[in-house]
Amino acid sequence: MSYTQLTTKDRFLIEILLQMGLGFRDIARELDRAHTTIIREVGRNHRGDIYCSLTAEKKAASRRSLPRHHRRQDYQPLVAYVEEKLALDWSPEQISNRLPADYPQDDRMRISPETIYHWAYIDAQQGGQLYRHLRRHHRRRRQQKRYGTGHRFLPGRVSISERPDVANSRSRYGDWEADLMLGGTGKGALATCLERKSRYLVADAVPNKAASSFNTAIQGALADVPSELCLTLTVDNGKEMAEFKKLEQATGLTVYFADPYSAWQRGGNENSNGLLRQYFPKGCNFHKTTEEQVQEAIHRLNHRPRKCLNYRTPHEVFSQIVGGALAS
Repeated sequence: MSYTQLTTKDRFLIEILLQMGLGFRDIARELDRAHTTIIREVGRNHRGDIYCSLTAEKKAASRRSLPRHHRRQDYQPLVAYVEEKLALDWSPEQISNRLPADYPQDDRMRISPETIYHWAYIDAQQGGQLYRHLRRHHRRRRQQKRYGTGHRFLPGRVSISERPDVANSRSRYGDWEADLMLGGTGKGALATCLERKSRYLVADAVPNKAASSFNTAIQGALADVPSELCLTLTVDNGKEMAEFKKLEQATGLTVYFADPYSAWQRGGNENSNGLLRQYFPKGCNFHKTTEEQVQEAIHRLNHRPRKCLNYRTPHEVFSQIVGGALAS
């Protein structure tokens, strides 16, 4: 028997049938419900010996309006466990997935990562400090901005699902990922571009998020790269890609678009942007950043040994390939 919530009509019939003297099992058969459903319904909504369907309906509506995560907060061992692990800087996902191992027999010791985030944000609103143990230290849920500020996808875009397998597997050189790393509001950005296999990074500062500025920066950053090593470019769906067709014509690259909210599909570029934040923290002013400062940061990253390259540097790997491409 599939479960559906009791309706207003069901509660009215329960009231009438109880007044007629029927038992819980008889009422359950009349309503085609489990008898335990009737027992719970009457048990939590009776007043003395009287069950009132109107009162029961109001209570049910009130319960439905409450977030379910409040129920979990009634179990103090679970609350204490979550707060203890958050204090150790465990992530909500780590806490959630560790609970079954630590409490295999206690089903009440279960909680989703999202519920832990809710608790932390509610605690922050009440002056608590749990949020400080979250990775991003946000006091509240940040509003997610839709790609293209609500507009549909750019016409003519080609999805990453159509990108060649050889590019997906990083088995060749010449496949790039690009993005804008933003400074403070109105303070410019950094157009970054990463070669997927060698992890070689190029970048250039841009005055704004305009598509023309992005195109100019990427063209300049790739100006010294042989055409044989400019094959594909994977980007997100931001407004800076509105003129991607012009970028394709100018560089010879074939542009592919990652799926919305799938930054992992451009994981190399996202990681390199994170490394660049060491030199250009969030909120920095790229209008006051010199070309020398940008290239110094890029130089440091390109000359840093990488485990994925067997501890060779991106510069060593890419220079070898560029030499081969120029020789051919």
